[in-house]
Amino acid sequence: MNDALESQPGPTPTHTAQVSVVVIAYNDALHVSEAVRSALSQGDAVGEVIAVDDASTDGTGATLDALARAEPRLRVLHRGENSGGCGSPRNDGLRAATGRYVMFLDSDDVLPPGAVPALLAAAREHGAPVAAGACVRRELPARRDVPWQPGLYRAPAVHDSPAAAPKLVRDTLCVNKLYARDFLIGNGIAFPEGRYHYEDFVFTARVLAAAPRIATVPDTVYVWHVRRAAARPSISLDRKDVANWRQRIEAHRTVLRTLADAGQPELARAAATKFLDHDLRMYVRELHTRGADYRAEWWRLTRDHVATFEAEAVDAAYAPARWLARVILASPAPRDLARLTELAARPGRLLPPYATGPDGAPVWSADLPEVRLDGLGAGDGADPSDEEVPGAAAPARLPVVIDAEPVLGTDGGLLRIRVHDLYRRLAEAGPVSIDIVLHRRRDDRPGPMRTGALSPTADGTAWTAALALDLAPLTELPGTRPAEPEAWDLTARVICSDGTRLGATLRPAGPGMRRRMLPSRQRLVLLAQPYATTGGALALRVASGPRSVWKIAARRLGR
Repeated sequence: MNDALESQPGPTPTHTAQVSVVVIAYNDALHVSEAVRSALSQGDAVGEVIAVDDASTDGTGATLDALARAEPRLRVLHRGENSGGCGSPRNDGLRAATGRYVMFLDSDDVLPPGAVPALLAAAREHGAPVAAGACVRRELPARRDVPWQPGLYRAPAVHDSPAAAPKLVRDTLCVNKLYARDFLIGNGIAFPEGRYHYEDFVFTARVLAAAPRIATVPDTVYVWHVRRAAARPSISLDRKDVANWRQRIEAHRTVLRTLADAGQPELARAAATKFLDHDLRMYVRELHTRGADYRAEWWRLTRDHVATFEAEAVDAAYAPARWLARVILASPAPRDLARLTELAARPGRLLPPYATGPDGAPVWSADLPEVRLDGLGAGDGADPSDEEVPGAAAPARLPVVIDAEPVLGTDGGLLRIRVHDLYRRLAEAGPVSIDIVLHRRRDDRPGPMRTGALSPTADGTAWTAALALDLAPLTELPGTRPAEPEAWDLTARVICSDGTRLGATLRPAGPGMRRRMLPSRQRLVLLAQPYATTGGALALRVASGPRSVWKIAARRLGR
């Protein structure tokens, strides 16, 4: 065991334990007890929980010691110095583990009931050194669950090696998996030590490089808590400094090198494609919110990294991601940030102008004709994970732009809609009507749906509609929190004469983006605030009642 560790005195762990759960913690006294208890509550499948305190200063260590005195299956390891990352404490726990299998758990997350038994059963049944299950990202305090890489876990499966299912590289998490400890030790698989961010990328690549049989289950086996308002944001959320992107790229370079050195070129290409579809798109969505120095350095780092990818890896990315990559590769300096941001959204929106090359094929712009927009047919316009956006699932996934101008007044209001054509692709389908649905963000609960007929504009480049916008029903739905502003996302579904149903979000347009006070028969008064999300989509905040007016006014006075 690492000399820097001190073990909390307690019962000696037995060597008959089936699963050891390693919980790592640093200055997280508020949440660590819940994490540990979620592991202990998995039943007889868990023989021991090893909690590694990474030299906390807030009482986390004392909290763990108190738990250990009452729970014989819990052992606490105290590091003498903080490691600066997650890899070293996980390695400490792995070295101390005695179970046949091991799992990893972060102190601010939880294992849902039945997680360990489900993974253990799959590993045993199929003789798999690795078993993996579904993970959800739970937005707190709203408790809104968003599936992580859902396409990998829709049904049970067994893969004799990762090469048989290259898309496994898309799940870079280490925590939603069960590992045979002998497999990890025998292949020398461990996390990068010290102050290394995105260490799970590298660990997962090392696991895949060893070519184990992998069993997957559709059960939710990990709940990843996302606390955007936390005083100390997690590494994955702390993206305001370009150093975060530099660290992500460095970890990804190590992933590509690890897979290539192991003779797994297909996995390396799949990992490069995943970088474009997920990592690149996520950071581009936020690029317009950064300063000029950040943008310039981000662009340089990205261009240098993507330039090392094989053309096959870029071509395999979904349309929005490969177009983004090609624009970045074609331009030595940041450009077209508004268009790039909209295209990186989920689902993506390709803003005008719609330029064509000498042969009439769609291109990015007149001054970047070398960036061809291939794949503008039905089914190739977006990553299937865009279907996680409520209302966005559709047989055709064109990155269509739908402008929406909210006009709020005493009678509720209107949404003035303008659906833009896209290289005649939409005109060929024949738009006839549009549905607008509001979804309460914290639980995806649908609100009222509005439907309107679409009329073509005189020049044939767009279709328009005006839909009534009645906000009063939003305050009467079950679970409504009186006087608290609720965020509502708006999604659209365009119905075409050829049977196409096209899902999209709405892009705010016009001057109506300010808070309005509206009369309400049930609540006396409503407050409505249209706004644009980080990804550029139209959303609404709605609060009701005199108390809401007072609370919001008091906040403004306080500021």
